Amino acid sequence: MAQWVDVDSAGTHAYHIGKAPDPRTLQAAARRGYDLTSLRARQVNDFDFVRFDHILAMDRDNLALLMRACPVQHSHKLRLFLDYASACDEDEVPDPYYGDADGFEQVLDLVEAAAAGLIASLRHK
Repeated sequence: MAQWVDVDSAGTHAYHIGKAPDPRTLQAAARRGYDLTSLRARQVNDFDFVRFDHILAMDRDNLALLMRACPVQHSHKLRLFLDYASACDEDEVPDPYYGDADGFEQVLDLVEAAAAGLIASLRHK
């Protein structure tokens, strides 16, 4: 039986609403077979807390912002994304924006590890 997972991405700030991902993100993702060209930045909204079963932050600062915005009845949905990456030493996904291309590859490594752990946890439910 096939099961579907609805995945979305949103920021905690309104800095880049409507903009495409950084070209370095697009390039790193494309090298791994991910086409992110249709993505556009958006900000987390109140309906996200209702709509999604899991709301995963890349770092503690963004998790704190989400906790402040989240209605208490949905706060159990909030976690760090890397909580699902048991083999990683890091607990936060770094922002590669001010670094070189290797930082974007590192972020993809971390995100892929966390995604695999998340999928495994969903399969056990």
